[in-house]
Amino acid sequence: MVISDSEFGEVLVRKNALCRNIKFSISTSGRLQMSVPKYTSEFLAKRFLNTNREMIREKLPVKDPEGQRARDYQKKILMKKARLELPYRLEYFAKLYGYEYSKCRLSHANTRWGSCSSNRTISLNIGLMKVPQALRDYVIIHELAHLNHMDHSKAFWYEVGLHDKNYKIHEKKLKQFSPGL
Repeated sequence: MVISDSEFGEVLVRKNALCRNIKFSISTSGRLQMSVPKYTSEFLAKRFLNTNREMIREKLPVKDPEGQRARDYQKKILMKKARLELPYRLEYFAKLYGYEYSKCRLSHANTRWGSCSSNRTISLNIGLMKVPQALRDYVIIHELAHLNHMDHSKAFWYEVGLHDKNYKIHEKKLKQFSPGL
């Protein structure tokens, strides 16, 4: 459910069967988010929002509603570009270097460029579309190497180095960018 609010913009309301109390947080898009018990009505959620405005203003860094819409638009554009490129680059490098993964997932994490799970799913951040191609390829190679080494051991870095001779430079350059919007 989404509540439109004149001060906070769109407030995301997430109903959760395990939730006992109403909690406020900031979503990855910068919106105010409420976690509420499953049975909470929209009326009660709005009332709770109104009675807690002062606390929200003081404690939570809610972003400007206009900025929220701009970030949504940017996220939509990046997702479109990422769908057209990242799965294919991942498949290309996997075949080139003999890796097998189960699934490619596109995400928009605020702190990670990519991840590799034990079920062999590789997640790539759509924010990679904002960085140069060489750095995108480095992240893909990095995540593919995690299929064989789920840590950052010497063996892991040796394997990354086999496929990307400049991985140290790429890693350093990547720190100049942020995965979030």
